[in-house]
Amino acid sequence: MVVMTGRGADFLVVANRLPVDLERLDDGTERWRPSPGGLVSALEPFLRGRNGAWVGWSGRADKDLESFDDGGLLMHPVRLSAAEVRDYYEGFSNATLWPLYHDVIVPPVFERSWWESYVKVNQRFADTAASLAAKGATVWVQDYQLQLVPAMLRAQRPDLRIGFFLHIPFPPVELFMQLPWRSEVVRGLLGADVIGFQLPQGAQNFLWLTRRLLGLEPTRAAVRARSRPGSVPFDGRQVQVGAFPISIDAASFDELARSPETSERAQLLRSEMGDPHRLLLGVDRLDYTKGIDVRLRALRELLASGRVDPESVAMVQLATPSRERVDQYQAMRRSIEEQVGRLNGEFGRVGRPIVHYLHQSMDRDELVAMYRAADVMVVTPLRDGMNLVCKEFIATRRGLDGVLVLSEFAGAASELSGSLLVNPYDLDGVAQALERALTMDPAEERTRMRTLHRQVMTHDVGRWARSFLDFLDPDEEPKPGDEAVFQ
Repeated sequence: MVVMTGRGADFLVVANRLPVDLERLDDGTERWRPSPGGLVSALEPFLRGRNGAWVGWSGRADKDLESFDDGGLLMHPVRLSAAEVRDYYEGFSNATLWPLYHDVIVPPVFERSWWESYVKVNQRFADTAASLAAKGATVWVQDYQLQLVPAMLRAQRPDLRIGFFLHIPFPPVELFMQLPWRSEVVRGLLGADVIGFQLPQGAQNFLWLTRRLLGLEPTRAAVRARSRPGSVPFDGRQVQVGAFPISIDAASFDELARSPETSERAQLLRSEMGDPHRLLLGVDRLDYTKGIDVRLRALRELLASGRVDPESVAMVQLATPSRERVDQYQAMRRSIEEQVGRLNGEFGRVGRPIVHYLHQSMDRDELVAMYRAADVMVVTPLRDGMNLVCKEFIATRRGLDGVLVLSEFAGAASELSGSLLVNPYDLDGVAQALERALTMDPAEERTRMRTLHRQVMTHDVGRWARSFLDFLDPDEEPKPGDEAVFQ
C-alpha cells in the first residue's frame, strides 16, 4: 500500500487520464477498474519502486474524487467540469491541436475561449503535481493535452526533474506556425529537462521552432562518451530534445496469443466468418487520421476488377468509438458505414458479408484472438505518431505467419521494414499491396514476419521507458542499447 509521507512522491506520471476507469455496477455502486495499456505496464515498475503516484482525470465530468491506493500506487484524480471537457479536451486538445499536429487533414479551429480553458486546466494539473512531488522528485508529463505543464510546474518547483513525451506527431514548422499561441506552447515544453518525440523529424521540427520563435541556438553535446539527443539552452538550463519511439508490452501479447483459449477462439472466429481463404483485419479508433476509408475503397477496387474473388476473402474492421460529439467524427462514421454497406450489398451474399464492421470496444483477450485469426493486418493512417496496433499484431505471430500492410506515414514504418509499406493517398498502390498480401508465398511471409517479430519483441515498451528515464536521470548510467535516436 502506498503511504504518502510528508515528503511526497518520488516519481510522478502526469497524464490526461488515470490508468484506471470508474465503472458503474448494476447495483448503482462504482468501482475502479484497471484500463489495459502499454504505458501503464512500462511505468509500473518505476512507480512501484520509487514511491510513485499518477495524476490524471477520471473520465467523468463534474466529479470530485479523493486520492486512492491502487495496488501500491497512489492515484490522484483531477477534476474537470463539463465546460472544461468541452473546451479544454474536445475543443483545444482535439479540435485545435489534434488536426494541427496531424498534417491539417481537417482544418484546426482556433478559438480563444478554448485556449483559455487549456491554460486553466494545465495549471490545475501542474499545481496538483507540485503539491504531491517530493523534493528532487522525477515527474514525467505525457502528451499533447498537457504541453504547458512542464513550465508551470518548474515555476513552482525548480528542484524537480521534469520529462515530457509527445505520443502523437509533432508537425512541420510551417504548420505549427499557424497556431496563435505557438510561442506559449514552445515555452511550456521548454520547462522540461528532456522532451521526447516519436521520431527524429519531430525533435528536429521542435528545435527549429526554438530558433525561429525564441531566437535560441540548438546544439548537440557528447556526454559520457555517448551522443546525447539534440539540446537547446533555455533559462539557464540545457534542455535535451530527442526521439524515443514507443512500443508495446510485447511479451504479454505473445503469452496471451499462445494460450489454448486464444487458439480456440481464433479458430471459432474464422468459422463464424465462413472460413475465408484469407482474412483481412483493421483495428482502429474511429478517427479521420486512421485511413479506414482508404482500405475499404482499395478492397472494393480489387473486388470490382475481379483481381480478388469475393468467395475467398473477408475483412473485419473494428472501429472503436471516439469523440462522438464532434461533428467531423459523426460525418466520418456515416461515410464509413455507407462504404461497408455498399461493399456488402455488391459483393456479399446471405450469411456471408465481405466486411464485418464493429463499431464498439473490444477486450484484450478477444482482440488478441482476432489478431491470431487474421492473415493480413491493414494499417493505413494518413498520419500517426507511432501506431501500436501493428506492433500488437506482430507480437502475436509466434508462428511467423501473416502479412502487415502499413502506411509509410505511421511512425512505426521506420522500424518495421518487413511490412508492405504503402502511401495511403495512392489508392492504386494500396490496392496493389493488398493484392500482394493476399497472394503472398508462405516462405516470403515467414521471412518478412521473422524480421518484424524480432524487432518488436526486442524493442518493447519497457526498453522505451528505460531509454527516456536514463536521459532524464543524470545520476543513472544509461544501459547499452537504450540510447535515444536522433538524426
